[in-house]
Amino acid sequence: MSRIPRERTNPAGKRPGKIGRAGKDAPAVEPLNIVHGALPSREVILRFIADHPQKASKRELAKAFGLKGDNRVELKHMLQELEQEGMLQKNRKSLIRPGALPPVTVLDITTRDKDGDLIGRPAEWPEDQGVAPAVAIRQQSPAGRQGKGKAPVAGLGDRILAKIFPAVDRGGPAYTARIIKVIDRRRGASMGVFRTAPGGGGRLLPIERRGEEMVIDPEFTGGATDGDLVEVEVEIARLGRFGLPRAKVLSVVGSVGSEKAISMIAIHAHGIPHVFPPAVIAEAEAAKPASMSHREDWRDVPLITIDPADAKDHDDAVYAELDPSPDNPGGVVVTVAIADVSWYVRPNSPLDREALKRGNSVYFPDRVVPMLPERISNDLCSLKEGVDRPALAVRMSFSGEGRKIGHIFHRIMMKSAAKLSYQQAQAAIDGKPDDQTGPMLEPILKPLWHAYEVMKRGRDRRQPLELDMPERKILLKSNGTVDRVVVPPRLDAHKLIEEMMIQANVCAAETLEKKRQPLIYRIHDGPTLAKQEILREFLATLGISLAKGGNMRANNFNGILAKADGTPHQTMVSEMVLRSQSQAIYGPENIGHFGLNLMKYAHFTSPIRRYADLIVHRALVGSLGFGEGGITPDEEAALDDIAAEISTFERRAMAAERETVDRLIAHHLSGRVGEEFAGRVSGVTKSGLFVSLPDYGADGFVPISTLGSDYFIYDEAHQALSGERTGLGYRLGDSVTVKLAEAIPLAGALRFEMISEGREMPAAVRSFHKAGRRDRGQVRKKPGTRPPRGRH
Repeated sequence: MSRIPRERTNPAGKRPGKIGRAGKDAPAVEPLNIVHGALPSREVILRFIADHPQKASKRELAKAFGLKGDNRVELKHMLQELEQEGMLQKNRKSLIRPGALPPVTVLDITTRDKDGDLIGRPAEWPEDQGVAPAVAIRQQSPAGRQGKGKAPVAGLGDRILAKIFPAVDRGGPAYTARIIKVIDRRRGASMGVFRTAPGGGGRLLPIERRGEEMVIDPEFTGGATDGDLVEVEVEIARLGRFGLPRAKVLSVVGSVGSEKAISMIAIHAHGIPHVFPPAVIAEAEAAKPASMSHREDWRDVPLITIDPADAKDHDDAVYAELDPSPDNPGGVVVTVAIADVSWYVRPNSPLDREALKRGNSVYFPDRVVPMLPERISNDLCSLKEGVDRPALAVRMSFSGEGRKIGHIFHRIMMKSAAKLSYQQAQAAIDGKPDDQTGPMLEPILKPLWHAYEVMKRGRDRRQPLELDMPERKILLKSNGTVDRVVVPPRLDAHKLIEEMMIQANVCAAETLEKKRQPLIYRIHDGPTLAKQEILREFLATLGISLAKGGNMRANNFNGILAKADGTPHQTMVSEMVLRSQSQAIYGPENIGHFGLNLMKYAHFTSPIRRYADLIVHRALVGSLGFGEGGITPDEEAALDDIAAEISTFERRAMAAERETVDRLIAHHLSGRVGEEFAGRVSGVTKSGLFVSLPDYGADGFVPISTLGSDYFIYDEAHQALSGERTGLGYRLGDSVTVKLAEAIPLAGALRFEMISEGREMPAAVRSFHKAGRRDRGQVRKKPGTRPPRGRH
């Protein structure tokens, strides 16, 4: 499946209130000297946006300063200049200072200051923006709530959703925050591998790369044996003034060498809920099959599911036919049916609260941590072949040119006509049907493929971002270790289902907007001006131009990819285009989806595994009068908070999945230290090179101090490290040979030594060196040493 890049901006916050107030809970700020009706200076604009982040749209700024006529035009030009200079950046419909926090964000409480007050930092923060800002957490007393109920109280290790305010005290943290909701309470716990010590007790070896070894006294081992993966409570007392901290075993997760232990490390490290509470299980087990109330009987419609061969749940089914309407010659009608999870998971029920707490299912090579219990996900809401199942269906009409000309939603009872795998359906179309697909080839499969060809004409005209990066899959042995890494083929069957799901998602957003129904959109902002400039400088080194301006579209990037197609720089350019993109998130305010080149988009097609889709289902049920299970006023009022939470949980899942793959591969290669591998430079930093091994889907690091005796210069524009004396170096995308020097399985870390000699750098890089030499003066002669202070 083609990968649409994920946005890196933080979730946006609440709608602004009256101009001049950052909210009744905000601390007082030093007043600005505003002359009403006069165009403010650049400095005043920047200060106002920093102090009033919720009032930073062009419209609100003009209102705040009383600007009209020509002054509003001048304000617009001033803001555009500040954006182009990197002083401001867009965040949905507002402007923020680069590196600034949005009005509502998710924080992890990490420490206390000297006065004992809690300090938090953003749960997600882009690496290229340096250290995440500190935020002082203001605990609000119940008396200060003015009758709104008990105030949420948080402690160290908790994750919170918070309202952010600029701090008045410039000597402390840059922000203060008021707690909106405690998302996840974490004990002061850590995880590691228990190793027995002579005389009793043991040591805890950390699983994190920057973790600390701990001492466990004999009475606090909790029955752990050597090699067990354990969760411990960290004690304040240390073994001596400069000794190791002490810890107490809270639970034994299992042997670190056992099957599924690797994914459990990520589950515990990220605090992913993986055990359903008894009340949730009880509610799921007590659920009964859905009734026909407010449903149409579609059990005779030959809808089929097409999924991965190992799929255990099936939440979408499809069917297509020629449009019989004489007004639409050459057109098709495509039906997408999605499991009706909203019938079983009602707002504020135990099932619903647990689903929101998880946000989404998490997929590891050896297990799935589902959002809903199996009784719901794999049984009652799985569109099983030949079994009655409730669903929400959308019937879409497309013209012969692939334009969607209409759609309508239905709440139905269906019966899947067949359960097929992608490979099985594709083989039938390619002329190799089996006993199951043979009879349905003409009446079902060929009409589906014809409908996809029609829809593809519309997709080609729309020109979404075509970043088709290879998706690697780890195949495991029976004992949970890595067997091999494969790149599954990208079939038309995959593309067919993908395009039909995309169009169904568009229909959901359009219908709810037309009904003026609040919802959660899937939004994807365009690349920031700063990221565009980095990409532009890089492409210039390859002789590829990128037009300046803030109105970039997906097809601009497709043109770049087309120019690089078939050249030695193809992979390198694809990587840089991917890095320039934002990350898609969820939000109640629509800004469109840049990567898909769509104005209206909402996730509707996977309510079994994504909470956002469940919200959209409820919104459709409520706004279309489909009976029970609709969205509630309380949910509508909380959409800002829900969107922020599930965006955070999505990033949490991505990080856990990525770290698990890293650990599995490090385990797989740990017995091959000293061997040489073919790799590709996948990242260039001031500290060294990241090298990926395409055959394993693994990344490792080559420290700059090991590259040789030359002084290596980092050139960001060219994404290169090159020797100043020799002119030889390495660039992003270079094919290299490396030797595995170290593998740390529990941390998922690999360290390489470079075997390949550096290649001669382009003239532009050498020119960069000459300019750098004039600026630096003396340079270091040996790896690992620094240039004289003040010369770089």
